[in-house]
This record gives sequence, structure tokens and C-alpha cells, in this order.
Amino acid sequence: MMTRTRIEGLAFLLGFALCVPAANWLIGNAGTVCVPNGPCLIPVAPGIMAPSGVLMIGLALVLRDLVQRRLGMNWALGAIALGAVLSASIAPPALVIASTVAFLLSELVDLGIYTPLQKRGLVLAVAASSLVGLVVDSVIFLWLAFGSLDYLSGQVIGKAWMVLLALPIVALLRRRDARLGLA
Repeated sequence: MMTRTRIEGLAFLLGFALCVPAANWLIGNAGTVCVPNGPCLIPVAPGIMAPSGVLMIGLALVLRDLVQRRLGMNWALGAIALGAVLSASIAPPALVIASTVAFLLSELVDLGIYTPLQKRGLVLAVAASSLVGLVVDSVIFLWLAFGSLDYLSGQVIGKAWMVLLALPIVALLRRRDARLGLA
């Protein structure tokens, strides 16, 4: 019989895996404006636009942390490898290298920051690792995909919104874990 922790971990893993194709689909197909030979954009703050995939990447950074919390480091590393393979196989041809490299490096940076911080507090670890990971992802993706950092502020803001929206849920999970003796 699977434990609650394992079931939640597998649910987080599935969500993480689905973020990758969703981000790649969104960037080429959904937005308030789609730039010819460029990304589809969404507003993330007044006067600031970002490629629409930012929402899913911000969520992926949080979900990877939760995969590690529930299933362990090896599962987290496997999730990163799976995400990189999915990114490479699903991204539009012009974005394969940018998407794959940015995803792989940002998730590894996230893992490197989350791992030592998790003992100090789950919410702190998720927030700090995700914020650094989203900046790494944004810079690498934009530079490799478009040769510029024109949408950097929008990328960072859009991904940060998803992290901020997820933090109350992470805090609830942490409190429930403490109540159940899983902390």
C-alpha cells in the first residue's frame, strides 16, 4: 500500500512533468499577442509582457522542490532529467536548445539551493531556490532563444507570480506535515 507521502510525491511529479509540455505549448500558441517568429506574450504587470510559458516554469520550480521533499533527491534528479528530455522533444525546433539548457540548469540550481535550505524551513527553501532558479532560467532561455534579454523583467515577474501563489499552499503542506509528524 502506498503512503500518503508517496502518493503526494507522485502527484507532484506528474504535475512537474506536465508543466514542461504546457510551457512549450503556451509559448508558441497562447497569449494576448503572438509575435511573428517569436513568442506569444501575456501581461504580467502593468506595461510588462512576458512569453506565456513563464507561468508553467514558475510552477515547475516549486513542484520540483515538492518532489524532492516527498520522494527524495534521486527522484528529484530523475524529474529534472525527465523534464529536460520532455523539453527537448516537445519544444518548437527553434527553441529546443534554449528550452532544454535553461530548464536543466535552472532546475539544478534550484535543487542546489533548496537542498541545504530545506532544513531551515520549507517555505524559505522553496521561495529562495525558486527565485534564483527562475532568474537563471529566464536569462539562459532568453539569451539562447532570442539573443537578447528584452523580456527579462517580464519573465522574472511572471515566474515569480506563480511561486508567490504557490507559497501559501507550501506553507499549508508544511503545517500539515508537522501535525502528522512528517516534518
